[in-house]
Amino acid sequence: MFTGITTDVGTVRSAEQRGDLRVAIACGYDMATVDLGASIACSGVCLTVVDKGPEGEDSWFAVDVSGETRSRTAQGLWSEGSRLNLERSLRVGDELGGHIVAGHVDGVAEVTSVTPEGGSSRIELRAPDGLGPYIARKGSIAIDGVSLTVNDVTDAEDGSPRFSVNIIPHTARITTLADIAVGRQLNVEIDVIARYLERIMVSRAHSTA
Repeated sequence: MFTGITTDVGTVRSAEQRGDLRVAIACGYDMATVDLGASIACSGVCLTVVDKGPEGEDSWFAVDVSGETRSRTAQGLWSEGSRLNLERSLRVGDELGGHIVAGHVDGVAEVTSVTPEGGSSRIELRAPDGLGPYIARKGSIAIDGVSLTVNDVTDAEDGSPRFSVNIIPHTARITTLADIAVGRQLNVEIDVIARYLERIMVSRAHSTA
């Protein structure tokens, strides 16, 4: 489990096809405290550390990214030079500063507009069809692994769900969300509460059918 609070921004230093894609990510973590087999969220995707490099300025870790994961996440995310929001898994006793994030991407949203709003940026995104019912005004959502609050939700003329979030200066500074532009793809994970509500409603519908 994660909280959606980015603790480092990593850079893909290499991506090598080995059946799955072996991705090495440069980071600022003390790798002496990261075990092989540990989980790290990489722009919202929970991945397993399968190799790691030395501690210090050249720290890095490697993950295997399956074809399934690549097909369900933002384009270009796993290319050399890409920057990733990183978060180590939640430990018992850690502060839950964002919301509960599983690291399981539900879909890929596309940025449709970026508007300055005070010192922040208001970002509007087109969500994948089918996710609209699980995105609520003032609810929580994870965008590229970052916990954010939904401003509003609407349906566009083409029927696709749209929602907006605000990126405050602090969030922009410590994540990859500072350089958002129209057309960019971002990983989306709905609030885990919405997952359970969906399951409850489906179960009730089956029991009354």
